[in-house]
Amino acid sequence: MFGFSSFSSLPFSTLVLTITPTPPSHKKGGDDAWTQEDRKRYKKLEKKLAEFEKQRLNALKENKNKRKQNIADLIDPPSKHKQNKVESNQEVISDTPSLDLAAIDRSIAYLQGKQEELLKAVAFKEAQTRIAQELAILEAKRLAELDDEEALLLLL
Repeated sequence: MFGFSSFSSLPFSTLVLTITPTPPSHKKGGDDAWTQEDRKRYKKLEKKLAEFEKQRLNALKENKNKRKQNIADLIDPPSKHKQNKVESNQEVISDTPSLDLAAIDRSIAYLQGKQEELLKAVAFKEAQTRIAQELAILEAKRLAELDDEEALLLLL
């Protein structure tokens, strides 16, 4: 409660509010805290994320196929011309992920971070709305108690 009241059990009680935002139950919106702009941003992030995931899968398939082809070439090298004697010219090739895959992974991590930031922002808006409503209720109760005290004083 605010201040003190002769009707309260603890005359000098204070109000402690803690904000622990929880992510919205609906990731795609539907809450009052989700604005039209927030929904559009979330959908745009989802589309970009899906696109990068698709690119990542394609890059992984391409890398896998290249690696298989390199191994096949090492085992049975394609002959460009007929060789009379067997030549052993094998090289050790280290399998390193392509730069494209690393860039795609960075982009995916960045977009996921942006999605988390958006979800947190919406959760904070939701918490702010809830706290404002609770504050309005407490203020109405305080005013009602003041009216009750004034009415009792007038009766005396």
